[in-house]
Amino acid sequence: MTVEKEKVIYSVAGEEAIGSFSLMSQEEVDQAIKKASNAQQAWADTEVYKRADILHKWADRLLEQQEKIGTMIYKEVGKNKASAMKEVKRTADLIRYTAEEGCRIHGDMLRGDSFRGGSSNKIAMADREPLGVVLAISPFNYPVNLAASKIAPALISGNAVAFKPASQGALSGRLMIDALLETEIPEGIVQLVTGKGSEIGDFIVTHPEISMISFTGSTEVGQSISEKAKMIPVVLELGGKDPAIVLEDADLDLAADQIVSGAYSYSGQRCTAIKRVLVADGVADQLSEKVKQKVEGLTVGNPEDDAAVTPLIDDKAADFVQGLIDDALEKGATLVTGNKREGKLIHPTLIDDVTSDMDIAWEEPFGPVLPIIRITDDKDFVTLANESQYGLQASIFTADVQKAMEIGRKLHVGSVQLNAKTERGPDHFPFIGAKNSGLGAQGIRRSIESMTRDKLFVLNM
Repeated sequence: MTVEKEKVIYSVAGEEAIGSFSLMSQEEVDQAIKKASNAQQAWADTEVYKRADILHKWADRLLEQQEKIGTMIYKEVGKNKASAMKEVKRTADLIRYTAEEGCRIHGDMLRGDSFRGGSSNKIAMADREPLGVVLAISPFNYPVNLAASKIAPALISGNAVAFKPASQGALSGRLMIDALLETEIPEGIVQLVTGKGSEIGDFIVTHPEISMISFTGSTEVGQSISEKAKMIPVVLELGGKDPAIVLEDADLDLAADQIVSGAYSYSGQRCTAIKRVLVADGVADQLSEKVKQKVEGLTVGNPEDDAAVTPLIDDKAADFVQGLIDDALEKGATLVTGNKREGKLIHPTLIDDVTSDMDIAWEEPFGPVLPIIRITDDKDFVTLANESQYGLQASIFTADVQKAMEIGRKLHVGSVQLNAKTERGPDHFPFIGAKNSGLGAQGIRRSIESMTRDKLFVLNM
């Protein structure tokens, strides 16, 4: 039997062969992780400002290669061209901020006599030290930005990195790593690990020289990683079913604009996309019509044409989205617009009168479909929002800030947006998921902190 050594990647829209990556064996993965581990201590001993200088040069290289990397992103994962180019620029900005933030993280000094019974002769210095080798596992939808959001904090804090990109996204990830390797970063510190998850997945997450795992992807895989990781720290960024809560006093034009932007950008393939609308019944007709008009104004087509809605990542994803649409309509939901499919391309779809017995009320579609759920009792805004297994973000649209705060405090989510769509950035804000949406915190400073630990030195005078 012939053993595959490479996997060919095809463009999402045109099925053009755009490159390939190595299918590494467990032995090759083991060697890569050991190289990273062997190089890590010298990197940790390198002055922080020198590590920061290398990150700044990495950002420079990314901007110099923006056209090349951005083109690969839109071909490989189907993001429209403008968004792909923006991702490269955003990533450079993230890396620069990370470099500067890493230089500003200092330890603490504690006096022994500030605790009753303590002694002024004892002084403690709490320093931060790297964990070792960080395993960074990135998703397909932001193959450069979400990878760098793990790699840059790991590097500035003195860790080595084993980087495992998603298969569809690996070519973009490799270009990003190539740009880093063009700097003066020491050999061995960053290892690109590619291969079939079924063959190397469990091996890499349980490798004894992996000291921390940062993963972005599905809840199912994240839960599996968490169980297997055992004693090492894990940060997980998982799924979401982010609601847009629209109260009767909301600015409906603003709400419709933000909802459509939040739900359909990159065809809804974002964990932070708005994935359901909970609207007061008294304004539901008006909101539905306003959202419909904006949805029907969205461009549909291929990434290189800069269309707002582009083909989904693969046929399986498109089949899943279509199944959710079909289930809702069979159970009595109202099709407002959409429900047209061309292969992997699902036209933007809006469904009204969705009820809790429909799969689309609870499942994360990761596609361009949005359900509207009408609310007749105000307490159901919170009840329905919290019944989801997910707890990533929520949006509240209202003119009453106090009411928004009252509702927001009751929502089991990591972030609440007032009168704006759910979204990740800016990248230095804490990014948190509750329930099955995540574990631990991200955001540049929080990511650095998650990849370091306290080390205490006690001076006895």
